Amino acid sequence: MQLTGIESKVALVTGAAQGIGAAVAATLAGSGAQVAAVDRNAEALATMVVKLGTEGASARAYPTDVRDSETVEALVRRIEDELGPIGILVNAAGVLHTGRVVELSDRQWQETFSVNAGGVFHTSRAVARRMMRRRCGAIVTVASNAAGVPRTEMAAYAASKAASAQFTRCLGLELSGHGIRCNVVSPGSTDTPMLRSMLGESTDTRQVIDGSQAEYRVGIPLRKLARPQDVAEAVAYLVSDQAGHITMHDLYVDGGAALHV
Repeated sequence: MQLTGIESKVALVTGAAQGIGAAVAATLAGSGAQVAAVDRNAEALATMVVKLGTEGASARAYPTDVRDSETVEALVRRIEDELGPIGILVNAAGVLHTGRVVELSDRQWQETFSVNAGGVFHTSRAVARRMMRRRCGAIVTVASNAAGVPRTEMAAYAASKAASAQFTRCLGLELSGHGIRCNVVSPGSTDTPMLRSMLGESTDTRQVIDGSQAEYRVGIPLRKLARPQDVAEAVAYLVSDQAGHITMHDLYVDGGAALHV
């Protein structure tokens, strides 16, 4: 199916330097969007944008820390001044701190929420204010299947993603009368630098696929990890015209790992 409604639109993508965010930026750029790529890792972001440029795509780097609301407001203003009205927002920035709750530090908890929930709030609010005046737009937040399924040693991450997912659905309800759609994509285990950091020195992904009875973790019924591109294509669908009657939806892209709770 050829997706429509993405071409020529300005798409702001956070967390665009690597992983799922980079795949989303590349997919939307490949569909004809003008991508405003946002990440606090300026060096990696610049490399990603240069790569897209060599492929003939339109993308510009905007190094930014989404944890700061004033910085985000200025960023959104600058993007609209330089590229035009933002028609698509994808909240893909995220951080992960693992550990048992009794061992988590205040700093780890606060940083997790400041990026995974606070960043979504700051960026969505700034963009939504402008979309409302134009009475159109699409917003997608990349959450996690951990938002709906308890995970050992992932309490901060899971709670922050649950917050961002529910925030996005509430935002979708508030904006629906303005013709703006807000949806969530919830990946499971995806082959990204974040997942590799969880595995540590091991390169064996079989335990992730098989699951762990000791951790009360179901494996992946489809017997494979997701690729960042799998998630990016789900995002692209939700911001396209083909999903024009879908809002406040949470699309799990996890190979069945959450058993569709």
